[in-house]
Amino acid sequence: MQNRKLEQAVQFAVDHETPWTRKIDDRWGIHHEDPPPWNRLLGPVHDRGPVSGTIVLNGKTLTSWGEPDRADVTFSIAKTYLALLAGVAYDRGLLPDVNEPVGAKVRGIGFDTGRNAQVTWQHLLQQTSEWEGTCFGLPDQVDRYRVLSFQGGKAAGKKGDPRPLQAPGTFWEYNDVRINALSLALLHLFGRALPDVFREAIMQPVGASDGWRWVGYDNSWIELNGRRVQSVPGGTHWGGGMSIGSLDQAHVGQLFLDDGKANGRQVISADWIRRMRTPCSMSPFYGYLVWLNHARRIFPSVPASSYFAIGAGSSFTWMEPERGMVLAVRWIDAEHADEFFGRVLKALDE
Repeated sequence: MQNRKLEQAVQFAVDHETPWTRKIDDRWGIHHEDPPPWNRLLGPVHDRGPVSGTIVLNGKTLTSWGEPDRADVTFSIAKTYLALLAGVAYDRGLLPDVNEPVGAKVRGIGFDTGRNAQVTWQHLLQQTSEWEGTCFGLPDQVDRYRVLSFQGGKAAGKKGDPRPLQAPGTFWEYNDVRINALSLALLHLFGRALPDVFREAIMQPVGASDGWRWVGYDNSWIELNGRRVQSVPGGTHWGGGMSIGSLDQAHVGQLFLDDGKANGRQVISADWIRRMRTPCSMSPFYGYLVWLNHARRIFPSVPASSYFAIGAGSSFTWMEPERGMVLAVRWIDAEHADEFFGRVLKALDE
């Protein structure tokens, strides 16, 4: 530990653990908030560990606590990893134009006709697609009228009701089914299982462990190029998703601060990292599947330049470029996250 205040900040996180049970039961997760029949798990979940975290300052691990190596489900932080995979496709020339309709390169998975034929990769990456359909038995309707605390405001209707859709690119809505459609499209674009691509293109170059895993739903297997491959979700809304420890999360977070470089190698182009951090025109608190602290709206205690990967539970990877810091924390009560982050900054600035 660097100082006593940092010890106290970490203890504050430990003392404010999420109310979610550590043992899986029918109260665990977020699927139960959905209207039936979509309020059930489709993929595996597992018990969680304690509040755990890692702080990296200027590329060096400053401190870790809890069980930082433990691979726990990370919910929507997997969305940010999907955006990194889109960057891999961009750098390899598989996705040269984010404003091209998805259906121009990927056919037969729901982007061929009507409104969906207008949906671009950027729409999906910014959550403005208004894509309509069903992906692995889940209709996009289940997440219509969904409002997260970080975006502010109130829903204009009841979650899961059939909100009238607008033109792609004209309305922002956090929708896990549409993210799953993005993941399926990327799977077809690469022609390989996304966890394999992520391991080779991102995790091995940044020096991550082999302890993480990314799994899909029981019904998300498809035939692709003569092989049976599982499509993975961008979260754990209905089970499955990414399980990873805070140390590995910090490795990925450092990739952002270093403009896509890791261990002397350009892993993701700096151009793509910049695109991920660029605010969506209609929702400046959001980039390419990352949360931006625009006007210090999400976390008032940290700089506006900070940005985050955020998952339910709660799980945060915080990139703080002004100090060269990455902080990954798991299972803190989201109501106390801002105060925790503020305490960390005060400790570092002493």
